[in-house]
Amino acid sequence: MTVPEPGALAPEIALPDDSGTIHRLADQRGRWTIVYFYPADDTPGCTTEACQFRDLHSDVTDTGADVWGISPDGATSHRRFREKFDLPFTLLSDEDHAVADRYGAWQLKTNYGREYMGIVRSTFLVDPDGRLVRTWPKVKADGHAAEVLAALAAARAERAG
Repeated sequence: MTVPEPGALAPEIALPDDSGTIHRLADQRGRWTIVYFYPADDTPGCTTEACQFRDLHSDVTDTGADVWGISPDGATSHRRFREKFDLPFTLLSDEDHAVADRYGAWQLKTNYGREYMGIVRSTFLVDPDGRLVRTWPKVKADGHAAEVLAALAAARAERAG
């Protein structure tokens, strides 16, 4: 699956958090949503990215936006990860990677010569109308949260126009 383009309607998301509550992107209409896909809880790059989103969380929520982190890990893993690093945002389980596939984040990867399917770290900024404003199809974890926050501010300013 290819990465959806800015301007397109964001593919629907309906996934459980670590308590079993289903979060639907359709329910986010009227709010900005940062959706980021990451490979695995409590790994170095994923922890860096999550902690940087944590550290900027109040700046994100002050703009009326929410952060959703999505990985194939289950509820128990997400709960441990969230609690260990005091993550204040929603982590969603995409265990069958169906949502990651719709966003083009489930791809063939190569590590030490071995090929396998997995999550390619990717982020999507969704506007209050449910449209993709910005996409980051291949992300380097360190510094990415600040880049997304800057893009959110720019998109909000442009929309306010």
